[in-house]
Amino acid sequence: MLLGTVALLKAQANTEFTILKIEPQIVTTPTISYSGATQKASRPKSWMEIEVTFTWVPRTTTDKFSDDVTFNYYVLLSNKSVTFPQGALLTGQVTHSSVPARQNDLKTVMYLNPRSIERFFDGKIPASAASAIVDIGVTITRQGQVVAEKSLKGTGQWWPQYQQTAGYLLNKSETPFAPLNSDYYEAVKKQ
Repeated sequence: MLLGTVALLKAQANTEFTILKIEPQIVTTPTISYSGATQKASRPKSWMEIEVTFTWVPRTTTDKFSDDVTFNYYVLLSNKSVTFPQGALLTGQVTHSSVPARQNDLKTVMYLNPRSIERFFDGKIPASAASAIVDIGVTITRQGQVVAEKSLKGTGQWWPQYQQTAGYLLNKSETPFAPLNSDYYEAVKKQ
């Protein structure tokens, strides 16, 4: 185990990309006022937000921006059941364009919507992200190569041993958070 950890740290030290932090939290649906149509009465619901902070320091000073930087998310929920004996492993992917070089505080984010949370937790919303998650793994891929990886609680790629469930994690542009904090997160590439 120690040799694997040392190898991973050396591999990440030799890359241009580094994942600094993975921060899950429960947030509520944003309330937005508008005119021109009847506003529907609704109560904000709980979403799971998974924010990742990263850096890109290219080896050459001529690289200013990078396109097609893909983040793969692996979120292992603590919802052990007959259907998910080890918990559900949700997967999602977001690709960014025009990622600037030499900035220390770049951000990307993924979401799990309220109905999906209810679905995976038998109709209940967990009290916190910490109680809902066993672990989160994130990889960064550029030009077909994994260039960085990190887990919330551990090291190494633990997620291949689980059955993956795609389609539930959403990038920011697929959520009601899309118009908010547009300069805070990196731009999502249109597919």
